[in-house]
Amino acid sequence: MQTLPRIPDKYRHLRLPPTRRVYEYLLFVPFVSLHLVCFGLLWTGVQPIDWAVFAVLYVTRVFGVMAGYHRYFSHRSFKTGRVFQFLLAFLAESTLQKGVLWWAAHHRTHHKYTDLPWDVHSPGVSGFWHSHMMWLAEVDSECTRDDRVRDLMRFPELRWISKNWMIPPTLLAAAVWHLYGWSGLLLGFFGSTVLLLHVTFFVNSVAHVYGTRRFDTPDTSHNSWLLSLLTLGEGWHNNHHYYQTSARQGFYWWEFDIHYYILRALSWFGIVWDLRPIPEAVLAEGRARDAAARARKG
Repeated sequence: MQTLPRIPDKYRHLRLPPTRRVYEYLLFVPFVSLHLVCFGLLWTGVQPIDWAVFAVLYVTRVFGVMAGYHRYFSHRSFKTGRVFQFLLAFLAESTLQKGVLWWAAHHRTHHKYTDLPWDVHSPGVSGFWHSHMMWLAEVDSECTRDDRVRDLMRFPELRWISKNWMIPPTLLAAAVWHLYGWSGLLLGFFGSTVLLLHVTFFVNSVAHVYGTRRFDTPDTSHNSWLLSLLTLGEGWHNNHHYYQTSARQGFYWWEFDIHYYILRALSWFGIVWDLRPIPEAVLAEGRARDAAARARKG
């Protein structure tokens, strides 16, 4: 594992957080309860249609989180209108990952202080399990840094949906239960939600421990083809940390990035536009580094 970077001089005036993490374990109850609810399948059984609901809700909502929460709201890597912007927020919030403003503010903080003491998602600073999920129970984890998302705060509909973030998952869960019954709700909604939560958190934890490093970034980010399979393209994390504002995270044709392909398709219909590209200089540097790595193995 790459050693953690020293604190840059520009951050030395900031107060260091306590070395011992302080948890409010009641905050962790909803997260644990989501897992326990799924055991209800032992009594309801599972129908083939439930697996179809599971797959559809996973694939559609992973797009909401990765393309919506991450690439659009956190990094503004493409543009869209206010209607589709709201739909992205609604879809992402249906995953029970809290409000859009909260998510984007947390993620921007992660990039500002990656692998430094203020980064709650750093395995090297706080340990693997804290970076993966225990940070949800940390004191002040519920707070939203409004100063990090002033560009999003100007939209009243985003402020409203972020404040009322339980509405999307509640409506979706009710619809699934009405259409497919208890087993559809437990597997289709709750099962896909639990998997999606952990897959999202894997990008914080696993992608900073395992994989390969193409670019020499001042952090511990890695590329992982396996994580890219699970996230449909979000596992090229070292690429992303090297050039954060691109709409594409799989930099080359062999690095599949389903979310980017969907965004490209949406751009053909004018639903999204101005997808930020990867500079040719970055692509050339990546090719050179790959060639050098092959030569060393050679």
